[in-house]
Amino acid sequence: MPNIPVIGDVTMSDILANPYPIYARAQQMGPVVRVEAANLMLVTRFDDIMEVERDPVTYSSENPHSLVVKVCGPNLMRKDGEEHQVERKAVEPSLRPGTAKRCWAPKLEDIVDEIIEAFEKDGEADLFDAYASPMAARALVAVLGLGDVDWQTVARWSQAMMDGNGNYGNDPEIARRAKQATDEIEQAIDAMIPYHLENPNESALSSLLQADQSKKQIYGNVKVFIGGGHNEPRDAILTLVLGLLQNPDQLAKVKEDPSLWEKGFEEAVRWISPIGMYPRLVTQDVELSGVQLKKGDQIGLCIGAANHDPTHFDSPEKFDIFRPKQPHLAFGAGAHFCAGTWVARILVSKLAVPRLFERLPNLRLKDPEAVKISGWVFRGPTSLPVVWDAK
Repeated sequence: MPNIPVIGDVTMSDILANPYPIYARAQQMGPVVRVEAANLMLVTRFDDIMEVERDPVTYSSENPHSLVVKVCGPNLMRKDGEEHQVERKAVEPSLRPGTAKRCWAPKLEDIVDEIIEAFEKDGEADLFDAYASPMAARALVAVLGLGDVDWQTVARWSQAMMDGNGNYGNDPEIARRAKQATDEIEQAIDAMIPYHLENPNESALSSLLQADQSKKQIYGNVKVFIGGGHNEPRDAILTLVLGLLQNPDQLAKVKEDPSLWEKGFEEAVRWISPIGMYPRLVTQDVELSGVQLKKGDQIGLCIGAANHDPTHFDSPEKFDIFRPKQPHLAFGAGAHFCAGTWVARILVSKLAVPRLFERLPNLRLKDPEAVKISGWVFRGPTSLPVVWDAK
């Protein structure tokens, strides 16, 4: 068996700034490559990740040493089999396509209009703070059933936990902020439980209570929902806007044919995948595409790399809503396929981004050089300054 190759000449700063050249290098080196700066063996090829996802027994989500478990506590993301299915089934009534369309779409539409109205007369804004972050956070509060928690608090919670989940360098300050956020989330859940017990509804917290989930289960899973449920739609909104503004010919076609918004959304999350990597624990000695892995090894599945795999996507670095239809892995695969996908699709491709271009005439980048994108475990635009013709 070949030895696992090592990339040892890049820093964590290099990975955060732009992991894609490193991913391309890893894909050429082999099925599994150890990146020293991340202290992790990474699987970067599309087909290899699919092989791993098809075998949850050998490549388990259950890992007591996982940073997600350390930050959030036990949760359905780090469980497999029946235990995972029971907890996923408990929240599914709130996230089904029909519920998303019937219950959440009208509420989210009102939030979209309210947020845009607050800044549309200004003529310029950074869409990260002015739009995408409050939009994702307020939508999350509504779907989860967290009452009157403000969007800034949700954004702070989410970022603290995401930083903690990606804290492979064991930074104590990052760990402290993550712990503070999870403590506050538990307090917010406790404050809302009496209401949801007395008033059953379609929110996720109500669904978990109706399914008789324990408080420990509710704590862990709501924390996970707040992490991904804020970052993913926020970053998808910004990425889709960025991709269209950088490609005005595609933007013109989308405006002519609104059915293309959905294709735009799928291409955006392939192009810059909001969740770029998640871990799996090897439970027995196994060979993966000719590489020997040992029981107890932890590997990282690089979704961002798989979605740029040149054997599956032509010119993967380009944003192209007209590329031939091809499955991507932005929402994961198998039993752990993202439960919130349908709500995210409605929020981003039906409401948030179309309405933004509709309400802000001649929307354009203020300075292409000012756009900032960062991250690898979680990746997306962190600054998107734009201008438009204010009325």
